[in-house]
Amino acid sequence: MQFLSAFSPLLEEALAQSVDIRFKDVPTRVMRAEHLVAVMLQTGRAKDFARVLQFLEEGAVETSLLTDVLSRHELTSRWEEFKGRSNL
Repeated sequence: MQFLSAFSPLLEEALAQSVDIRFKDVPTRVMRAEHLVAVMLQTGRAKDFARVLQFLEEGAVETSLLTDVLSRHELTSRWEEFKGRSNL
């Protein structure tokens, strides 16, 4: 579990569009995988790139939604760089 404060437009959007789930009978709000991937790409640490690969390998990301988020937050070039390095 990780807590993030909304210090950027991307995180503000991610929080606004988070989804309600129940975890062990506790109501919780969780960011969509597409927003989490965008945040990891924006942060750009090696461990973030490894997590992006995990999300992709698990099929947790809806590509069309990710593309929209990346476009809105000017992260398309980072995505392309990541794909090139990762041979995706």
